Amino acid sequence: MLGSDPSTNIAIPKLPKEIEGLEKISLNLWWTWNPQGKALFKYISPYLWKESGHNPIKLLKSLSDEDFKALVKNENFMKEYRYVLTLFENYINNSAQKQNSLPIAYFCAEYGLHHSVPIYSGGLGFLAGDILKESSDMNIPMVGVGFMYPQGYIRQIIGSDGWQNGANETINKDIAPIERVMDKENNHFIIKVPFIDPPVYTAVWKINVGRVTLYLLDTDIDKNDPWDRQISSHLYVPDPNQRLRQQIVLGIGGYRVLEELGIEYSILHLNEGHPAFALFERVRNFMEKEKLSLNDALQKVRETSIFTTHTPLQTATDVYSFDMMSNYFSDYWKRLGMSKDEFLNLGLNPDAPEVGFNMTVFGLKMCDQRNAVSKKHCEVTKEIWKSVFKEDKKDKTQIDYVTNGVHLPTWLGDEFRKNLDKTFGENWLDLQDDISLWSQIDNIDNKILWDIAYANKMAMVNFIRERVRQKWSNEGIDPLVAMAEGVMLDPDVLTIGFARRMTSYKRSDLILRDLDRLEKIVCNSEKPVQIIFAGKAHPSDNPGKKIIQNIFKTAQNPRFKGRIAFVEDYGEEVAKYLVKGVDVWLNNPKIPLEACGTSGMKASINGTIHLSSWDGWWIEGYNQKNGWVIGGKISNDGKDASAIYDILENEIVPLYYGNKDKWIEKMKESISTISPNFSARRMMKEYLEKFYLPISKKINLKDEI
Repeated sequence: MLGSDPSTNIAIPKLPKEIEGLEKISLNLWWTWNPQGKALFKYISPYLWKESGHNPIKLLKSLSDEDFKALVKNENFMKEYRYVLTLFENYINNSAQKQNSLPIAYFCAEYGLHHSVPIYSGGLGFLAGDILKESSDMNIPMVGVGFMYPQGYIRQIIGSDGWQNGANETINKDIAPIERVMDKENNHFIIKVPFIDPPVYTAVWKINVGRVTLYLLDTDIDKNDPWDRQISSHLYVPDPNQRLRQQIVLGIGGYRVLEELGIEYSILHLNEGHPAFALFERVRNFMEKEKLSLNDALQKVRETSIFTTHTPLQTATDVYSFDMMSNYFSDYWKRLGMSKDEFLNLGLNPDAPEVGFNMTVFGLKMCDQRNAVSKKHCEVTKEIWKSVFKEDKKDKTQIDYVTNGVHLPTWLGDEFRKNLDKTFGENWLDLQDDISLWSQIDNIDNKILWDIAYANKMAMVNFIRERVRQKWSNEGIDPLVAMAEGVMLDPDVLTIGFARRMTSYKRSDLILRDLDRLEKIVCNSEKPVQIIFAGKAHPSDNPGKKIIQNIFKTAQNPRFKGRIAFVEDYGEEVAKYLVKGVDVWLNNPKIPLEACGTSGMKASINGTIHLSSWDGWWIEGYNQKNGWVIGGKISNDGKDASAIYDILENEIVPLYYGNKDKWIEKMKESISTISPNFSARRMMKEYLEKFYLPISKKINLKDEI
């Protein structure tokens, strides 16, 4: 049964019996998307809550026995504690599903859940995290599989020259909401990953995401050699051999973990190609456990597996040489009764058959159900993989799409959510994807909405300034660096935000193309504008690092009077401040390379207005009243930069400073149109309707979803 494995966590101090429920709450990320949970921990000590980085485990570890005794004696706290504990237990136990429901196994290389668990690099991870959270809220039975990444992702450090330097952000397991999965002898549960020689072992941890359990693999254990311990050290290792081994551990090792824990599941859902080797293990399982022939096992895997692709480029996929594949899988294909050619052909790209084994092609060939992540991306995917789709049966759908969405309870600002509770009623989240519900947004007084937006901007500016202050007090930094990192930001100024992965196709510095024209806009004495940038480049992406350097040096230039800033070390915490705090969210990728994008959705649901290229989700979201479109349907750097300046000068700046009510009207239009249509609730309903339920019905499991 899911969740039946014994587990332990040594991070939580021993609590008095009267408040021992704090351990359960702090070890379940439910509190991260429930304001009552956050408020309970803040009640303990507002100062320590802030100092802990909003991490309840770190907070509890900083308290003494006397502090705990004082909490027990505090009647007001105990009332709040009992209320929140009841909310939490009712949520966890109020399951409409049967006890023997088989979950959907969701495999992904990264999960963005909370900054206390830095096992994410960007959008793919936050999408996966939102899928787990929404599945929990909707009571969709699901189990997640991913990597622990003990060294986390790269912590971004910008030098005085603007160059991105990196330091590994090691996970502090003593203050993270993770638990060891224990075996029957009460030892940390460890499995041997099949078909890697010499043997590789992985320990298993878990994170509670509401009602969903996420299992994480960790090869950084004493049983492994140093080289093997590094397999799961951090995300997206550049060495191709180590990367292949990482994906073997994730796919085959992850499958074996569920098998060893006795967790049966009905559907395998792969988020991108990184974990696709789990498909091979599923074939093996059906052959060995159900005694199916190879062809029948392959067919059953295809019928019951889903592959979600995010890439809009063939060149952005993982491809491994035939020699590398043979080195690791020669015994495997023999065990399945396949020839070498049969095995390798499953990952053969018809457009480049000589290159090697393509993980995206493998996923597309091995799953009858496959989807892109926006309508536009679906069209692009059909074109770039048309040679793969030509091999399909005539009655087989090439590819469908489910446009990404965001988990509203996670990304909505707390103060705004309180006002939505008052306006819509406390149970409005049950109807969050109902468009008619959001028509009531007009009932929120304009002044209230403006005051919330201003408070969010003030909180963002203070957050950025405090980070600079801490950096200055700890390291001592050049004044120009302090200016570049936002110490001179002004909450009274129209603020544009650009925050995402820094890579060439996103054209992060496009707005800097004409500095003379930009200076006139930014430094207008009566109607000034400020721009906040944030984002990391992949450690091996030097062009991305050069973009960051260009932005940083521009921000250091006194001619812009401190109105351009680059916020260091972009992550979940920074993102939450930015999507709520800026006035306009800028997005200008090169068309058609934005598969979907979700940062603009997170901003829009908070009243930040979107300014974007005609790509990704914005094609579906834009209605001519809820934001602005940059340029045309074909990208041109010069024309697109000029379009940004034109829109700022002629529309955005005059509207913001000249007609507050019209601006708020546009904010409300953004909120009311984006929130229901690009919520994770809508997204997961589409996965249910398009994939989960039809598969379940086909395999006679319709009562289990």
